Amino acid sequence: MSPTRVEVCWNDQPIELEALQIKGPADGPLLVFLHEGLGSVSIWRDFPLQLCERLGARGLVYSRPGYGRSTPRARTERWGVDFMHRQAHEVLPALLQALGVQEPIWLLGHSDGGSIALLYAARQGAFGAAPPLAGAIVLAPHILVEEVSVRSIEQARQAYLHTDLRQRLARHHNDPDSAFWGWNDVWLSPAFRNWSIEAELQHIKVPVLAVQGVDDEYGTLEQIRGIARRVPQTELLELPACGHSPHRDQPQALMEAVAGFVGRHAARDHQGP
Repeated sequence: MSPTRVEVCWNDQPIELEALQIKGPADGPLLVFLHEGLGSVSIWRDFPLQLCERLGARGLVYSRPGYGRSTPRARTERWGVDFMHRQAHEVLPALLQALGVQEPIWLLGHSDGGSIALLYAARQGAFGAAPPLAGAIVLAPHILVEEVSVRSIEQARQAYLHTDLRQRLARHHNDPDSAFWGWNDVWLSPAFRNWSIEAELQHIKVPVLAVQGVDDEYGTLEQIRGIARRVPQTELLELPACGHSPHRDQPQALMEAVAGFVGRHAARDHQGP
């Protein structure tokens, strides 16, 4: 399987998104993977394929604008504080429409991708012909800005300027500067310090599995515990010996938890209330 490029219209301009479609049973669930702030299709490595095989599922993995092999960010473009809202409410629905997805989807997002998944879930049913949402799995999501997040992102800036981080990211992005500075500049802007999606969470009606490592260097456990307080149907998984990337630090534990979560709720949907 190799990624393709899918044309969508965004900001009244045609852009191309790198997308990988993972084949599986026609009657299996469809998982849509939403990457982290420096992620892409390739940075997921083989986790999406392994998870889809474990679940008997199909998958859709894509790189957001500015990332991977998707259309890069214009050099003069600066992302606004609402950049994750726009990805959830504009780009993701446009991609699903372009691919003709109609069946229910499960969103699986990591870090910024987890926040995007929550924002999409909070507006379920508001995207016209977009497919219904079955549930959301969020790994190390952000629902507010914490000092630990800002410190780690400042450290990433220094690493990008003074180590081989840029060269390593260039393996995964056609334009690593587009990916890095789009993310880093907005997260470290003064205007972003008050960013929060806590108020939106109360509108989520689908089941949520919120996962975080206890050693996460980009956020405290308040990120997922705050989701559970506002979304009663949330299941929490706090993983020991795990940092910001549960799918890399604890892949087997994560896959078992996701398989159980999707299996339980898919069975309930099939049986009805």
